[in-house]
Amino acid sequence: MSSASVAVAQFAPGADRTANLAGMRALALRAVEQGADLVVFPEYASYFTPTMGADWLAAAEPLDGGFVAGLGDIAAEVGAIIVAGFIEVGTRDDRFRNTIAAVGPDGGLLAVSRKLHLYDAFGATESAWAEPGAIEPPQLFALGPQGLRVGIQTCYDLRFPEVTRRLVDAGVELVLVPSEWVAGPHKRHAWRTLVTARAIENTVYLAAADHPPPVGVGASMIVDARGELLAALDDETDAVVAVLSREHLDEVRGVNPALRLRRFRVEPGAPA
Repeated sequence: MSSASVAVAQFAPGADRTANLAGMRALALRAVEQGADLVVFPEYASYFTPTMGADWLAAAEPLDGGFVAGLGDIAAEVGAIIVAGFIEVGTRDDRFRNTIAAVGPDGGLLAVSRKLHLYDAFGATESAWAEPGAIEPPQLFALGPQGLRVGIQTCYDLRFPEVTRRLVDAGVELVLVPSEWVAGPHKRHAWRTLVTARAIENTVYLAAADHPPPVGVGASMIVDARGELLAALDDETDAVVAVLSREHLDEVRGVNPALRLRRFRVEPGAPA
């Protein structure tokens, strides 16, 4: 049986891009030493301060900017796919885009995903500074000798089950969720529950990377298509690895063919 190994890397980015990339490089090396073929980092890994403001707009970069180039350098050095969030230049001067980039071991861009649902909840207003991603066909890429199909969604998108289902309808077998899941009452419980639910209801692997406390809830994790925990972190800065296989997906879907039995489909659109 051939397989692929995926890591979630948990760390707390700051306002220094160079320092953030250095910390990510160390975690990527640690993950690859454990056998990782792909390492997923949190949302806003390029730049983060406690309160969004004009400094975030100033930190925004294009896709071909220094941060994504730095991800490419790390990927080439460690020989693995690197996935991380960054602040991308927006379509207007007063907004940035919350973007995830996946970079291959050759340094080339594999996929780009922009957050669809902005975090205007629990007292936060992400939309005051960020613009939502356009609804476009998801960008997928292959992982490992079996060519497991990988897709991406971001943080608050996890609360909208149709986002994950749309990825699965496109053929995704592993969903990556770079996040900055803000800490607060009941938030770690919600994080763990939603990560597990999205995996169970779609019979897919899910790898979710968060910021550690006190800003995030930590608890970065990898779960399988039954929702069982394969690897997890608590509050620490670290990386953990799990082995994935299509045989597992086939087995789970053979027992529980929920995707085949469903009677509804997901379509883009806004509520009335």
